[in-house]
Amino acid sequence: MKTIKIGLIGRYQAKQSDRRGAAMVLAVAMLIVVFGIAAFTVDFGILNVTKGQIQNAADSAALAAMQDLIQGFGPGATVTSQTAAENAGQTAKEIVAKFRSGDVGSTDLNIERDVRFGRRSWDPATGAWVKDWNTTPYNMVEVSVRRTRASGAPLGTVFSQFLGFQAFDLEARSVASVAPTTGFKIPTRPASDTNSGSWTGDTIDILPIALDLTTWNNLVSQIRSNTSYGFLDQRRYTPYATDTISWGNDGVPEVDIYPDANSDLPPGNRGTVDIGSPDNSTADLKRQIVHGVNASDLAFFPDGVLKFNEQGFLFLNGDTGISAGIEASLKSIIGEVRAIPIFIDVSGPGNNAQYTIVKFVGVRIMAVKLTGGPTQRYVSVQPAPYSTRFTTRGNAVVNVDSILSQPLLIE
Repeated sequence: MKTIKIGLIGRYQAKQSDRRGAAMVLAVAMLIVVFGIAAFTVDFGILNVTKGQIQNAADSAALAAMQDLIQGFGPGATVTSQTAAENAGQTAKEIVAKFRSGDVGSTDLNIERDVRFGRRSWDPATGAWVKDWNTTPYNMVEVSVRRTRASGAPLGTVFSQFLGFQAFDLEARSVASVAPTTGFKIPTRPASDTNSGSWTGDTIDILPIALDLTTWNNLVSQIRSNTSYGFLDQRRYTPYATDTISWGNDGVPEVDIYPDANSDLPPGNRGTVDIGSPDNSTADLKRQIVHGVNASDLAFFPDGVLKFNEQGFLFLNGDTGISAGIEASLKSIIGEVRAIPIFIDVSGPGNNAQYTIVKFVGVRIMAVKLTGGPTQRYVSVQPAPYSTRFTTRGNAVVNVDSILSQPLLIE
């Protein structure tokens, strides 16, 4: 009896031991799975955070680079297109370096590999925007930020390396450009905003003095083709540190927007226009010259937007004209940039004159003299890059003298 009992106990113990061994193997397998999931969870969390960091770096760098790039665009460019590209590339590198990416406190960017420039233009025939890389004039920039093996800086893993994953390749890309301006508008704060009214700094630097299209086109042609139309380069604008006007030349000729005796303007009108109330006074002109056009001025236009109609025209009332009363105001903005309206036709005398405006262009005020005889007076300006955040954008052809929006991300 004892022998049989012992045998039964032995068989029972063996079965229990087998079960415990199987449970141990299963537990080890489950631990491996759990640790694997934990490893991937941690590392993929780091991966996603780093992806967001390098995308932010690419977006910020592209927008900043576009600010530099636009300085080489148009007839009043302050630098050559090549210099603007070099400055933009350096700016992109400096901006990216300010961003952390995962385990790296400062991200590196290779300008030659990671930054490229191009031209973005609207094709009316196809109704689409066309991107041409490495084509001037540049108005588009692409910035790529990489954490890859090829760039020599992949994102290393923390726990996944125990499972054979040593690093991840990450890349973020951003494209910034500018769009042609189709109008000007100062937005109002939403009703939910406790601060009612317009945005802070609610003025647009538009000079209420118009210039005819033929004169402007001749000036642009002289700058672009070196064919003389009689415009002289007598004053030099020194940008950046000094931001001053002096005698000399800077490669950009000036034009006098004070109408001479041979102009085709109607009697009693000397080139100023009413942007806003048709009863603008000299005080209104002085305010707009110094401080710009405000939301109250724009309220006189449909929907508060100063824009062209479907035919590409904008009609503005004429004023009595440029006089000594606004000389001090004009002199106070010498060296500054303003937009001016360009017209193709004007009819009617004095305050009843009506200007047909076809575009706005950017100019820098170079010199002013409104005393003395008619031949001694002048308001000298030169083409200049102009930008404001208070623009409306649209699908329109980008011309060399177009006023462009501030940089925006398009990809």
